[in-house]
Amino acid sequence: MAVLHPRRARAANLLLVALAFVLLLSGLLLAAGGGRATQYPTLKATITGPTLLGTSSSATYALSATGGPAVGFNGTQIGTLSFSSTLAGANTTNVLLTPAAGVFVNGSASLSLTTSNLTETLVISVEVTSHYKTTNSTTNLTYSVHVIRPYSLVATIVNESPYGSAPFNLSVYLDGTLVGEVHVPGMLGQGTAQVTYNYVSSSLPSGWHVFNVSLAQEHGLIEFASGAEHYSVSFYVTGPAPDYSFYYVTGAAAFVGAIFIWLTAVGARRRRRKR
Repeated sequence: MAVLHPRRARAANLLLVALAFVLLLSGLLLAAGGGRATQYPTLKATITGPTLLGTSSSATYALSATGGPAVGFNGTQIGTLSFSSTLAGANTTNVLLTPAAGVFVNGSASLSLTTSNLTETLVISVEVTSHYKTTNSTTNLTYSVHVIRPYSLVATIVNESPYGSAPFNLSVYLDGTLVGEVHVPGMLGQGTAQVTYNYVSSSLPSGWHVFNVSLAQEHGLIEFASGAEHYSVSFYVTGPAPDYSFYYVTGAAAFVGAIFIWLTAVGARRRRRKR
């Protein structure tokens, strides 16, 4: 058997001790990291829905959530995902957001918002909680909704026949482009009904615009109150207030220039008099 030189033996022993120390330190770091590691996936939640609504209208907002203590790493829900909702705005007296609280079913839930007849910005706040046994995790969502005056089409239709009519959809065109439909329920013979369509937009260019609707597909059984099969209504969109800043700056510059010329002329006259 080969015998190591004492100096080499000491070096080998020191190397073994250093290796053991490194292994021990690595184990301690892994243990510490494992103690800090999250025992559940990160809680994530979203809210989606229209950011622009008309006055006196309603909309639904979809909520989704996953993760937190209530959900295992394999995606299986083992606890409870719940939420609470609040609404803020300049005037929320006649504004309704429901429900104020609820639970997620298969990671999904929804809110219903009904606006008042006031234009304003509303902020939906939702606190989402993931709960399992004694462990909770929460996340917060905010969603802004701008409430504006819609452009409205209102028309009266008449069933001139003595027979009832089946339900149908009335197509609405704005400046020749289809923008929506109005569902008309079945009408009684000799009956009348009012149809209303609200178009919500903050980007219509200034100038005149035209709504058009047609009852031609009803083959004369139903007409507008005027007796015609076609109905149109025009409305005007005002442009932004004129920007006079250029004229203000130009006028101020001209005024300063005039004062400078006047002072220069006065100074020249005084110098001539002194001579």
